[in-house]
Amino acid sequence: MAKQFEERKFNIPTLNGISAKNIEEHLKLYAGYVKNANVILAKIDEYSEDSSPLVGAGEEHAYALGEIGRRFAFEFDGMRNHEIYFSHFENGSTALTTDGSLMKAVQEEWGTFERWLKRFKTLATTRGTGWAQLLWDPTSDRLLNNWVDEQHLGQLSACVPILALDMWEHSYVADYQPSGKKQYIEDFFENLNWSNVEENFSSAIQK
Repeated sequence: MAKQFEERKFNIPTLNGISAKNIEEHLKLYAGYVKNANVILAKIDEYSEDSSPLVGAGEEHAYALGEIGRRFAFEFDGMRNHEIYFSHFENGSTALTTDGSLMKAVQEEWGTFERWLKRFKTLATTRGTGWAQLLWDPTSDRLLNNWVDEQHLGQLSACVPILALDMWEHSYVADYQPSGKKQYIEDFFENLNWSNVEENFSSAIQK
């Protein structure tokens, strides 16, 4: 049997503003991305084995292969984006280390942490469904803010996500209503475990 992507489990405590019911339902959506990523790869294997010996591998199902192959990025990135997002809440909120390497990188790029935070929060209010992300670009050795439409449109090649904020309505509308987007963003940062983000950064700069 081919290797399978596995659903991760997260140790998420009671959060401020974001209800346990919302997290429960949100985790079900994450599980769907894991399942669908596995289904797509299985279908690619299935459709690549043609029944007729008169055609090349996959030719009988070329259209289907093209379409599900195109869909894979949505499901895979949806899986990974959510894993980063939920890990931010694990084990409770912690402050960013003031003299740590991530803080220094933020200050090098934006001057102050407060300036970066203001810009990131503004980015997160982008109209539409998607993700606000803080990325590390290993080619230029710098941090970048980036908006990703849906799960996969606008991902910056070779950049490593350090922080990911889910701005699909399902992540906040049950608790905040559509008009409460800005409060959801504020509560996200209040609940954020910065030590997790710092670990992501440490791993990224070593690659």
